[in-house]
Amino acid sequence: MNSRFLRNLFHSLSENVNGLLDRLRPAKTEKKDLLLQLAETLLSGRGEASDVVMARKFLAAYDGLTEIEGLSFLMLLDRQFGPDQAHLERALRNLQDQPTARTAREMHEAAEPRRLALFRRINLSPGGTRGLLQMREDVLRHLPAHPELASVDEDFKNLFSSWFNRGFLVLRRLDWTTPANILEKIIRYEAVHEIASWDDLRRRLEPSDRRCFAFFHPTMEDEPLIFVEVALTSDIPEAIAPLLADHRNPIPAGEATTAVFYSISNCQVGLKGVPLGDFLIKQVVEELKQELPSLKTFVTLSPVPGFMRWLAQERGKEASDHVVEEDRALLALLDGPDWHLDADASKSLKSVLLPAVAAYLLVVRTDSGKPIDPVARFHLGNGARLERIHWQSDTTPKGMNEGAGFMVNYLYELDRIEKNQESFARNGEVASSNSVRRLLRSDFLKRFKNHP
Repeated sequence: MNSRFLRNLFHSLSENVNGLLDRLRPAKTEKKDLLLQLAETLLSGRGEASDVVMARKFLAAYDGLTEIEGLSFLMLLDRQFGPDQAHLERALRNLQDQPTARTAREMHEAAEPRRLALFRRINLSPGGTRGLLQMREDVLRHLPAHPELASVDEDFKNLFSSWFNRGFLVLRRLDWTTPANILEKIIRYEAVHEIASWDDLRRRLEPSDRRCFAFFHPTMEDEPLIFVEVALTSDIPEAIAPLLADHRNPIPAGEATTAVFYSISNCQVGLKGVPLGDFLIKQVVEELKQELPSLKTFVTLSPVPGFMRWLAQERGKEASDHVVEEDRALLALLDGPDWHLDADASKSLKSVLLPAVAAYLLVVRTDSGKPIDPVARFHLGNGARLERIHWQSDTTPKGMNEGAGFMVNYLYELDRIEKNQESFARNGEVASSNSVRRLLRSDFLKRFKNHP
């Protein structure tokens, strides 16, 4: 079968599908209604080749929607593409009449929302995965004002959790020879410590004591999903500025004893809630151990991004477990600009803020019983230990506004990761060092459960 024959065949299929679309499309059909017709045609299962063409048409039509039209279609996904009720009721009756493995399977299949089958067929198109990620990003943007989209979001999340599991992801090291279109995205997606220029990026990639790794998906080979920047050092760092300094003396990679994960950035909003970071860190640790046997310590230098927002909420309460009345006047200094440059103010605030940030990380919990800080949840959930808290470790405007300049080391002890991870998942236990626990106020220290 030669290539000319294949081209002619595909052209013929395209013409047939276009003809079908012309018959489906009434005069002045609204865009969302056209999408609805395309979706139903995709679900009819006319054949893989036709589905590829139809999926491409669907994605092109979706891209052309306005914000209001897009929301209208997403609402249709919720209302009209749930489980087939007639099929579901029939399967339920069959299961009740004859509870066998076959009828249980039929019940499971009938309970699946029709939109999941639609998403799988859309994914047949080149660029389908990327288009579906954009669609979920749109769902997430509208979700706060339209909570009825939660079921659509949950279906996306479950589907992506299987499509983007560790078995499908490819780990690649990025360096200064990586194609520019990918490096440009690293600059754009960096979410922790802004990359100011190409020279700044070069300083993070080219020296012998720097590494950067990213996960990619086979259908999106030029689009990083998540990446981590690593500094190879001789000790555990206490501040970010020396790691990112314009002029510093790199050390030979073979002399490093510590790998510092100082920035982890998710690149795809549409993958929110899909666990990629824990896979990434664990595989990067394995890669670094194989390359550099001298590495003994694996640790982060992490921000505390929600601390100042939480502290402001506590200060606004008439009665707070974490802000005592006699400290309120002192904490008012935080409202002034550049308070950390005033030596006296900084010294006075340190004695109040250190116990507060320790409580924020160790004591304060969400309704589900997990730490309120998102970075803490991430690393503790991956089995790390809260090792050290550093005062005025990040004095950039972002670091001061979000975390009062605090940064934290989370230690990944390879022989304790699984135990810490299990204790955190099962009981919400926070693995922490004695030095961190000693920062707590005495009343919290008595209540806080000691564990390794």
